[in-house]
Amino acid sequence: MPLSRIPWALPAVAVFLAFAAGSSAWAADRHVGYYYPEPQSQETYTARSQTLDEADRSLRIAFVTGITNQILAKQYAPTAAIFAKGEYGQKLIITALEDGRIDTIYRARAIFANLTAVSRVMPIFRELGVQDWFTFFDLAKMLGFTQITITNGREFAHQVFLE
Repeated sequence: MPLSRIPWALPAVAVFLAFAAGSSAWAADRHVGYYYPEPQSQETYTARSQTLDEADRSLRIAFVTGITNQILAKQYAPTAAIFAKGEYGQKLIITALEDGRIDTIYRARAIFANLTAVSRVMPIFRELGVQDWFTFFDLAKMLGFTQITITNGREFAHQVFLE
């Protein structure tokens, strides 16, 4: 009997082919087009750190909330927003709130360098003795983030996948 005569066969084959081909139906980032444009560049960072046992959605949300509260406590308007998305809050998004900021890969990397400098003075890095070695990406991995997207909120976006 041909596959077309079996009612479930064609949809099942279509789903399998979409999955096997890595189709956007399965691999789509639902945040593209809503929080940021299609990323122009991506990289994978192999972390030196391990994810903390207690790293869960609530810890990641608390981390983002703490940073946001620090940003909002300043006497000037924030230049960027940071938030966690994904079912488990595992996707960290950093979005510029003003034109002309975070609009090149080099500015994005400069922001990450600044975040590394801030991370290195955190007590957890000092306690572990890794303040000269770990980066912001390692901190994000420790907290259980799997992806960081940085964007100017217009046409530039860069993603870092954490392994």
